[in-house]
Amino acid sequence: MQVHLVSNEHFVVVFDDDEEFKTEYANNISVGGLCLPVTCELAPLTPIQLTLKSGGRQITLAATVVYLMESAFAVSFAEKPGTILTALQQPVAEEKLPPSHSEQNVWDKVRNLSRMEKLLLAPKAERSERGVLLQDNDAQVLYALLKNPRITTEEVVRIARSPLLAATTADLIAKTTIWVANSEIRSALVHNPRTPTPLALKLLPTLPEPEIRQIAKASAVSQSLRQAALRIVIKR
Repeated sequence: MQVHLVSNEHFVVVFDDDEEFKTEYANNISVGGLCLPVTCELAPLTPIQLTLKSGGRQITLAATVVYLMESAFAVSFAEKPGTILTALQQPVAEEKLPPSHSEQNVWDKVRNLSRMEKLLLAPKAERSERGVLLQDNDAQVLYALLKNPRITTEEVVRIARSPLLAATTADLIAKTTIWVANSEIRSALVHNPRTPTPLALKLLPTLPEPEIRQIAKASAVSQSLRQAALRIVIKR
């Protein structure tokens, strides 16, 4: 397993092969965590972003640093283990690239834009351009993406899980009826430590009871959220 630092709070984990991923899944990922063999200067409870890659497949998810060791650190994540398993074990679709490797060209073009240019592009960006902007380290870019009328539910889920989520972005998602009606988006907001506590507490009762029970026992969520979840479980 190789770990690469993309930014201060974004790590890419590359498994050497599917067998290594399956072993790591059985030992750690299946119970909601992962131990990364790299020195980390981040404090416990710091939200980060993880991109897991295996056999040409990948998934990006929000995670939280929970424990520091001498040459490694442990993280936990709210993403359901089954979702990660599906994403990294599904057959790799055959790539269909237009001439001139346009996908790489889009990546280079968008990444080289200035901050202002990215903010202007986000509300009208095509899907390939949005895919690049979703990985940007500017919280305002993520907010601007929500103004794009063609943004998909899957992309909104990614923003809701982002360790760069801003309070204004979380509020906009929650105030948009079509998005807040989606259970996966509500779950992502509740589990994201960047979501304002009052908003997370408001959305908490709308989650399925098994998930609320998990939050009531989780150590990676805030105390107020855990206590609120416990009260809901007791009342029900």
